[in-house]
Amino acid sequence: MAQEYDLVIIGLGSGGGLAAEFAAGELGLRVAAVERGRIGGDCLWTGCVPSKSLIASARVAHAVRTASEFGVRAAPPEVDLRAVWDRIKAIQDGIAATDDSPDRFRDLGVDLVEGTGRITGYRQVTAATADGDRRLDTRYVLICTGSRPSIPPIPGLDTVPYHTSETLFEIDEPPASIVMIGGGPIASELAQAMVRLGVPTTVLEMAHRLVPRDEPELADRLGQILRREGVDLHLATRATAVRPGGDCVVVETDDAEFTAAGLVVATGRHANVESIGLEALGVPVGPGGADVDGRNRTLVPNIYVVGDASAQRADFTHVAAHDAVLAVRDMFFPGRGAPAHLTPWCTFTDPELAHVGLTAAEARERHGRSAVSVHRHELADNDRARADGTTDGMILVVTAKDRIVGAHALAPAAGELIHELALAIQFGAKLGELSDLIHNYPTLATGIGRIAADRSFETAEKLRGLTRLSRW
Repeated sequence: MAQEYDLVIIGLGSGGGLAAEFAAGELGLRVAAVERGRIGGDCLWTGCVPSKSLIASARVAHAVRTASEFGVRAAPPEVDLRAVWDRIKAIQDGIAATDDSPDRFRDLGVDLVEGTGRITGYRQVTAATADGDRRLDTRYVLICTGSRPSIPPIPGLDTVPYHTSETLFEIDEPPASIVMIGGGPIASELAQAMVRLGVPTTVLEMAHRLVPRDEPELADRLGQILRREGVDLHLATRATAVRPGGDCVVVETDDAEFTAAGLVVATGRHANVESIGLEALGVPVGPGGADVDGRNRTLVPNIYVVGDASAQRADFTHVAAHDAVLAVRDMFFPGRGAPAHLTPWCTFTDPELAHVGLTAAEARERHGRSAVSVHRHELADNDRARADGTTDGMILVVTAKDRIVGAHALAPAAGELIHELALAIQFGAKLGELSDLIHNYPTLATGIGRIAADRSFETAEKLRGLTRLSRW
């Protein structure tokens, strides 16, 4: 006999987990969650948590290696890659045993179903479990099935062993050298971390710059920083074939060959939306995900899709979590769950590259060239950056008719720094208004205050002729 629920969630990653916690723990709803793998999803097992743990180890190695620049004598670091990988797994296991523990969700009242979920009716989900099919009748369905690495059709790729973000952290330690196909955020983070840990790394990117969705001026500078640290970066370079080369892998391009002990493919993501029954209900799906409206609803209004599985939303953990909670709100409090359209993001290299709103080119296209201004603050002019020895970076603010419409930062902790500017964009603030806010000194954020103050000074200079001077 089928069990009846208020909500069935398919996929218990970042989005599904928070939705289950909110729906069962806060709203007291009858919730079932179907998960075919490990609770925590991509973020915990193949994405944010392992990559940031790796980056932390790499940052320590880099600090030791460059300690003499700060007047500290230190020997070159001895990196134990197996120990680095053990640390990553220990952090994952710690989170899995606490925040993402199955018992925690059961204690909240969530009915956990281990199996593969498939929509078999407008208000029905069938879970294929080890004990057979289990039917779950429900008022609403929330799909949080995430995505997987997209594998390009490169001749010979299927003849060699290679890694993706899904497999790299499952092994005991990385290969002795790496060729990486792709130059997006994942590839950029991994490449810098590997080089800092002493693993020679080559990056092949088809575009003319790394992270092509970011502000070009800062993306170009990031590429220069990675090259300076030792990443063998080749832009505008297409991998044309792959073949075995003894114990190594050989990647061919239009005009060269690159050989390494291991190959990592980091060429984007593919939504996990096939074979879950959406097509049978008339919902359009594709590699980018399932089509949803402005409230994360599919054409079937009681079926919602969020996170990487959605074609209309950005593929970020924070977006999945944000949208999942709002989807639950919209189900049970209709009209209260429209997601935010302003999405900040960050590539966690060192320095970090953060982005919110429009690039300068996007702003000119949308608002007209004459209405747009670009304001810059070099970290070389920032006292905190000078003190910390982190002067290679910039804060860049884009305005249209003086209102902030985009902001970008290449700086330490740029992912934290960007939120002040995201708030300004969200509420339509003018650049000069930020000069009314006192910024702590010395901080990198004083750069934002300096940009705003410069704009206020420009206004004051224009009004100079109207100033009444006192006479003694």
